Amino acid sequence: MSAEPRINDRIRVPEVRLVGPNGEQVGIVPLVKALELARESDLDLVEVAPTARPPVAKLMDYGKFKYESAMKAREARRNQAHTVIKEIKLRPKIDPHDYETKKGHVVRFLKAGDKVKVTIMFRGREQSRPELGIRLLQRLAEDVAELGFVESRPKQDGRNMIMVIAPHKKKAEARAEARAERAARERARRAN
Repeated sequence: MSAEPRINDRIRVPEVRLVGPNGEQVGIVPLVKALELARESDLDLVEVAPTARPPVAKLMDYGKFKYESAMKAREARRNQAHTVIKEIKLRPKIDPHDYETKKGHVVRFLKAGDKVKVTIMFRGREQSRPELGIRLLQRLAEDVAELGFVESRPKQDGRNMIMVIAPHKKKAEARAEARAERAARERARRAN
């Protein structure tokens, strides 16, 4: 079976429920009369609901309809934001400066609208102290609370402990804000 609707002579039923070019209900008419009406108005007869009894057919310009639906699909794909999961790896005994650097990366990712997977890697005896990892992850979650929220709580996965932080803003909103900010900076630069 093709995903394309049947049009004109490909429709093989004795009668159809006809819908006019402006969406008005014409009623149940024999297929021959519906095809005749389509030819008179220089339009195509397109089967829009083949499973209905009788099938529903509409008078329309099929080429224009296909073009417009392809343009809508293309526009939807262009506006679609892909969710990216960025990963940051930490150790339980992290230096304060290193922590600030890693936190800065998390902040940058959340501002861009990406999710962040924070992984704490335990080695050797550190594995017997998972509370250190939990404390570090909670501290990080509190530090970035204005930008994101904890989507999945910290959980031990072998030698690693994992937590996912999701942004409050959607990716599309973050992109729009970044674009507006860039435009404002450009206007300010041109004004000087």
